[in-house]
Amino acid sequence: MDETRFAQLLGAAAISVWGDMPRDIQEALFETAMRSHEELRHDLAKLLHDRHPRTEHPPRPAF
Repeated sequence: MDETRFAQLLGAAAISVWGDMPRDIQEALFETAMRSHEELRHDLAKLLHDRHPRTEHPPRPAF
């Protein structure tokens, strides 16, 4: 496997767990990914938001 394939696998993994990541990690990954790709910024943000929507209230703890 070459570096491009590993990057694709890692990118797919990051997208799948995006909602579980701390916000600072999300921001760092997003900004790094968008470096030199400003034209894709909105599209990536929309994809991530559509897959991992934020809610106003966290889930209630189970008792």
